[in-house]
Amino acid sequence: MPTSDSTLDPANVQAIFKAYDVRGTVPDQLDETLARVSGSAFVEVIGARTIVIGYDMRPSSPALAAAFAAGATEAGADVIMIGLASTDQLYFASGHLDHAGVMFTASHNPAQYNGMKLCRAGALPIGMDTGLAEIRDSVIRGGHQSAGRTGSISEQDVLVPYAEHLLSLAPVAGRRLKVVIDAGNGMAGLTAPVVFERIGADLVDVVAMYFELDGTFPHHEANPIEAANLVDLQKRVIDEGADIGLAFDGDADRCFLVDERGEAVSPSTLTALIAARELAKAPGSTIIHNLITSRAVPEIVTELGGTPVRTRVGHSYIKATMAESGAIFGGEHSGHFYFRDFFNADSGMLAALHALAALAASDQPLSRLMAAYERYVVSGEINSTVADQASIVDGLEKKYADSDGVTTDRLDGLTVSHDDWWFNVRPSNTEPLLRLNAEGRDRPTMERVRDEILTIIRSDS
Repeated sequence: MPTSDSTLDPANVQAIFKAYDVRGTVPDQLDETLARVSGSAFVEVIGARTIVIGYDMRPSSPALAAAFAAGATEAGADVIMIGLASTDQLYFASGHLDHAGVMFTASHNPAQYNGMKLCRAGALPIGMDTGLAEIRDSVIRGGHQSAGRTGSISEQDVLVPYAEHLLSLAPVAGRRLKVVIDAGNGMAGLTAPVVFERIGADLVDVVAMYFELDGTFPHHEANPIEAANLVDLQKRVIDEGADIGLAFDGDADRCFLVDERGEAVSPSTLTALIAARELAKAPGSTIIHNLITSRAVPEIVTELGGTPVRTRVGHSYIKATMAESGAIFGGEHSGHFYFRDFFNADSGMLAALHALAALAASDQPLSRLMAAYERYVVSGEINSTVADQASIVDGLEKKYADSDGVTTDRLDGLTVSHDDWWFNVRPSNTEPLLRLNAEGRDRPTMERVRDEILTIIRSDS
């Protein structure tokens, strides 16, 4: 197996194997050679006998997926190719078929990127602490060198079973809705038509935006957490007089909402809505929320008789905590939503269906429906370039630790909490950045806290 390619240089491999996945630019950081070796390393470390492989619409994805499949079969595993897919469709295939899986995607990253999201059978996550470090080290060694057999490659279409499973978990019934969907030229352009066709034209009137699969993202980046990428959808919702707008990221595992006024809905607010719906089905259940989610989420969960559990940021932490606690649902402020009945995996489409089901069953507009789950004012995530992240975080902790009515913790970065406000500052895993999230009981409180912390963070930058 080739080991001389520059992408197999240990420094490059270390750089692209991130905390939760593999991601880099093509072809200088990630190419077919590295994908092939990764396929054999995956088999070596995971011990998978069969692997499900999917890929997104990026120009480099089919060749990278084929190379990974070749490496896996050389190492003795059989491969099931599901073809073009959303990431949650790959997770469905892994859970439904009970095989390990890999999805070739760089999610919301620009066109020159690609990557791999890996999971064990049953869509169990693989992160740096749960196998990804070992796979990385195997890649550096050149992967699995020999096998007693060469595996087979077959194809299987799981798109219809995926759509039917989602709709069984969140059926939509009630009044007819006009829905604008911005797929961002990503994989929702493939999955949304199949899902919404099964809801039926008598219940949903779909206005499609950027459904053409195009990994060069000709209209805007497929990253709806950035406000600039919602502008087209917001305008179209207003122009169409629509009831709701849905924005998906490139691999469609995240979904963001726009209400009938063209206003973006906070992912924390959607987390609270879905939590309420899930607790209605399973009273007393555990709900997971990460530590930058609005304080409204644990408050509402508690009021509804559920048990809120707070976790670090990152899907591997959420999924692991869900499995340990038996939680029925988990939400992240980044727009990831995790469901016990979906193999503890995240699905942007299932989150969207929950919003549609709640709205169709209500006689209220979306803005009024969601207002019941909004209690505080949030800053959104603000990034600052900082050379010495640790000293800034330590300084903030010293400043606030002895303040009246204030508590601090280091679950993930630094969280400082007061009855009227809180903020979290945590370092990026991959860049010299500090990420600030702040929340207040009202806007002046939030802005005061936000500006005070930013002044400290940026004083030495």
